[in-house]
Amino acid sequence: MYKDNSLIPSEAIRLAALGLLWQGERSYADLAREIRHFVGRIVGPSLELLGPSLELFKIEGLIEAIDPKQPADSQIMRLTPEGRAELRRLMTTRLRGPMGEVNKLIIAFKMHFFAALAPDDQRQQLDLMIEACDKELVRLGDLRAYPPVSAGDGHLPSWLDLEIAEIGARRAWFEGLKGQIRD
Repeated sequence: MYKDNSLIPSEAIRLAALGLLWQGERSYADLAREIRHFVGRIVGPSLELLGPSLELFKIEGLIEAIDPKQPADSQIMRLTPEGRAELRRLMTTRLRGPMGEVNKLIIAFKMHFFAALAPDDQRQQLDLMIEACDKELVRLGDLRAYPPVSAGDGHLPSWLDLEIAEIGARRAWFEGLKGQIRD
C-alpha cells in the first residue's frame, strides 16, 4: 500500500482473489483463470499487475482449501475470516490519482464486490471516488484553460473536452449510485 492509503498495483490482484472468493467457493484453477480474464479485459497484459501467487494467500491464512489433500489445481478454495477482514481493508482504500488503468481496474473490482461493504462504507467509498473525479476534473480543466493549449491548432483541446466529459459522466454515475444506497 502507498503512504496515502491507496493500493499498489499488485494489491488489485489480491482484491480480485479475495472478492471472488467472497462471492463463493471456487477451484484454485478457476480462481486464477477468472482473475486473469478480468484483469486482461480491463487493462490488458501488464507486468505491473503480476500479483502474488495464490499460494501466498494460503500461507497468509486469507484463503484455504476445503480439502487440502486434493491436487492444487482442483482444490476448492474459500475465504477465511482473516481473508474477509483483508477484503474489507482493501475495499475501503483510497484511489490514487490520476485516473490511470490501474485505478480503473481497482474501481472495477470495488464495483464488482461492492455488496461486501456495509452501506456506510459504500457511501464513503463513493465519496472517495467522487473526490478523485473532482481532482481529475480540476487538473484537466486547468490544462484545457492553459493558453498554449486552448489557443492551439491541434486536437488536444477537443480530446481534453472528451476526457472531461467522460470524467463528469463517471462522477455523476457515482453520485447516482450513492443516492441509491439504503441502510
